[in-house]
Amino acid sequence: MKTSARNQLTGIIKNIKKGSVNDEIIISLSGGQELAAIITCESCQQLALKIGNPVIALIKSTNVIIATDLDHIKLSARNQLSGVISDINRGTVNSIIEINLGDGTTLSAGITLKSTEQLNLTAGQRATALFKASDVILGVLA
Repeated sequence: MKTSARNQLTGIIKNIKKGSVNDEIIISLSGGQELAAIITCESCQQLALKIGNPVIALIKSTNVIIATDLDHIKLSARNQLSGVISDINRGTVNSIIEINLGDGTTLSAGITLKSTEQLNLTAGQRATALFKASDVILGVLA
């Protein structure tokens, strides 16, 4: 599958919570972390999503927020994937931050250069990628 979404995470559907308009899909990633996706009931049916099935989660890098030192902070962002910064590509205005989530899975975040500098981000540093469940697009192989 080719898409413009920088993040294409593969996983297995762990749980589906049915709603009246939207469904919540919990996906287990290969490294052991989980992510949540909120999609319409219609999309869940059209994709024929079932527990145990493989799925691809697409997340635009610009929808990902980077945080450090979250030990004593609670946030409403459903997805909080932790890892180690493996690379920082600094541009004139924005940076692309690559986070190694483990087991060969990486997640990219497009943040401002100013934020990169304010957080004093460096390769090898632990960080958490935050994004809303409604920012996740799901796909399956046809």
